[in-house]
Amino acid sequence: MIDLDAYCHRIAYTGPREPTLAALNAVCAAHTAAIPFENLDAFLGRAPLLAPAALQAKLVARRRGGYCYEQNALLRLALIEFGFAVTSLAARVVWMAAPGAAVRARSHMLLTVTLPTAPQDAFLADVGFGGHLLGAPLRFVPGLVQRTPGGTERIAQDGETFTLEAELPAGWTPVYRFTREPHLPVDYEPLNWFTGTHPSSVFCHNLRLERLTAACRASLLNDKLTLRMHDGATQVRRLADAADLARVLDEVFDLEPPVPAAALFERVPKGLDGAFMPG
Repeated sequence: MIDLDAYCHRIAYTGPREPTLAALNAVCAAHTAAIPFENLDAFLGRAPLLAPAALQAKLVARRRGGYCYEQNALLRLALIEFGFAVTSLAARVVWMAAPGAAVRARSHMLLTVTLPTAPQDAFLADVGFGGHLLGAPLRFVPGLVQRTPGGTERIAQDGETFTLEAELPAGWTPVYRFTREPHLPVDYEPLNWFTGTHPSSVFCHNLRLERLTAACRASLLNDKLTLRMHDGATQVRRLADAADLARVLDEVFDLEPPVPAAALFERVPKGLDGAFMPG
């Protein structure tokens, strides 16, 4: 259980609290605009806590965000309060993986949602994939091309395996692969521990933030800030110093870090185009 009043206030949602498609679309859009994807805890060597009270305290009561296990766990709790039927799933991330790369473990949490008026129709809901936040839930119809505020996506199917794909200038690009095997909250605890603490986890070595608003997709990878406007314009620049990072966290991501920006900036890998992994 969560404080639904506080959650709706946090994401500035004022619509009906009922299990309709309109409410699902509005809540997902409001959530990604208000609560940024961020991995500050893992970057600082702290595994995030996934208990409902911890999610409420961090993502709702404070100007903080989180990564997939936090974001989608919070969304799941809220949607259940609305009256939706929600199933939690786990995916293997393949986003921007090199051809022939080794198969990765399941490390991403996502949701499927159904409406009580149409239980045969499912939607993929995901407010926690840093790198390509979804702007809206997707109808779970394999092959259907769907335009959302953040881009164009589709769900591909190969037997019992599904792949979320995003349309990029180079063509359709896989984001993650999953089955529809349900997962319980306890199933994500070891995944969260690994993702948030293991030396081979990319989140332990890189600062990663993303926020999707009505105006743009804002993303920060270490010291590289990218603003992709929905009209197609793109701005890319490097952060100059700790004061610049503090301004970006506040003004672009509406986030108050748990430590001074100077402490974060000192740890940030600088001058790279991609993620840093120690040799």
